[in-house]
Amino acid sequence: MTDEHQTQAPTCYRHPERATYVSCQRCGRPICPECQTTAAVGVQCPECVRAGRPESARGAQGVLRSLRPGRSGMVSYVLIGLCVIAYILQMTVPGFTSAFLLNPTRVGAEPYRLLTSAFLHSPVSIIHLLFNMYALYALGPTLEGFLGRARFIALYLIGALGGSLGALVVYQLAVATNGWIIEATNGFLQPALSLGASGAVFALMGAYLTLRKAIGVDFTQLLIVLGINLVIGFVVPSIAWEAHLGGLAAGAAVGFAYARTRRIEQRPTQIALVAGIAGILVAILVAFVASFPFAYGL
Repeated sequence: MTDEHQTQAPTCYRHPERATYVSCQRCGRPICPECQTTAAVGVQCPECVRAGRPESARGAQGVLRSLRPGRSGMVSYVLIGLCVIAYILQMTVPGFTSAFLLNPTRVGAEPYRLLTSAFLHSPVSIIHLLFNMYALYALGPTLEGFLGRARFIALYLIGALGGSLGALVVYQLAVATNGWIIEATNGFLQPALSLGASGAVFALMGAYLTLRKAIGVDFTQLLIVLGINLVIGFVVPSIAWEAHLGGLAAGAAVGFAYARTRRIEQRPTQIALVAGIAGILVAILVAFVASFPFAYGL
C-alpha cells in the first residue's frame, strides 16, 4: 500500500488518530474497535446505540423490554435449563437440596457449595425459581451477546461466588463475635442456609452498571430496576440480601474490568484482571476458613 493510500484511509469519527475500515451499520460513520457495539447485524456507534433505544420505554418495565433476548443467549438458556433440572432433582431426589445448598458450617470441607447453591431454589415455593429465571432471561442474552460466551460465563460464576461470600460475611461476623452481632442487630445479621441464583443475577445488574454506556442502557431506568430488587431483599423475609450485595459488587468489578479492556491488544490484561477478582474472592474464603476452621467443618 502506498503512502498516498494510507493517508486516505478513513479514521474513527471519535478518535481521528485511529484508522479503521469498519463503519456503523446505521449511520455509516467509521468507528474503531473501542467505539464498536455489536448489534444484531454488524456493529453500531455509541450515538446510534443510544438513538436506537425505544423512546416509549419507561420505568422498570421499560428497561426489561429493552433487554429482551436477541439472537444470542445460548449460555443464558443453558443456565436456565440447569436451574430447572436442579429444581426437578430437588423435588424428586431426597437430600439433594441439603447436599448442595450453601451451608456455612460445611464450606471448609465442601467448597463446591459456593457455586452449586446458585443453581438451587427454594423447594417450598416455585416463585423463587420463576423470578430468578425471568431475571436471567431478561438480562442475560443481551449481555452475553455483547461480552461473548466465555466472558459471560466468567461473569456469572464470579457473581455466584461473590453472592455466596456475601452470605458468608454474616456468618463470619457471628462466629468472630461469638453471636454478639446477632443480638446487637436484633437478629438482622442472623446467619442462615442459603440457595438461589440471585447473587449471579445481581452480578449481571452490576455489570450493566459499569458497561451501560457501551451497551446503551439508560442509567436511570437500570437504577430503578436495581433499586426495587435491592429493597425487596431487605423488606421481604427469608431473602438473602447479603448475597444480593455480594453478587452486585462482584459483577460491578468484573464489568469495570471488561469496560476498561475492550481492545483486542488488552486481552491479556483483561484476563489477568478477571482472574485477579476471582483470586481475591477465593483468598477471602481461605481467610475465613483459616481463622475459624472448626466453624467451617474442618
